[in-house]
Amino acid sequence: MTVPYRGKTREDTYFITASTWENRFLLQSERMALLLVETLLHYRRQRKYQLHEFVVMPNHFHLLITPMCPVTLEKAVQFIKGGFSFRARKESGALGEIWQTSFYDHRVRDSGEYERIRAYIHHNPVTKGLAASVDQYPYSSAAGFLLDEVPQRLKPVD
Repeated sequence: MTVPYRGKTREDTYFITASTWENRFLLQSERMALLLVETLLHYRRQRKYQLHEFVVMPNHFHLLITPMCPVTLEKAVQFIKGGFSFRARKESGALGEIWQTSFYDHRVRDSGEYERIRAYIHHNPVTKGLAASVDQYPYSSAAGFLLDEVPQRLKPVD
């Protein structure tokens, strides 16, 4: 049986999904969606993780991120959810729970998987009827945000 690698030098890339408390549409307003985007970019600038792709939907978000050593995946998501919650409460007076207590994660294993997940993230707003095309949804990396490149190990081989 193979034991999963748990060292601190390898930087894996993950597909993350986190939902709002009871799937409420807490992120549907421009104010809250932009606040989450700002939170994502803030911790990226602090080098807590590389941010490759994202989409903020009315009741959840999807990310492709690579936590930066020594930050664990759990800590990276804690920064995002906790940082957003703190700012949302401070700026809007929001009370009560904001996030489900857990999140979904999947380690991206190869370039094909990375591209499938990237396409899923970009097309999520179109599939849900929130935009006519991927570049028209403003709370998505498909709208033209300059983010981190695909990790070298996940780039397609020519």
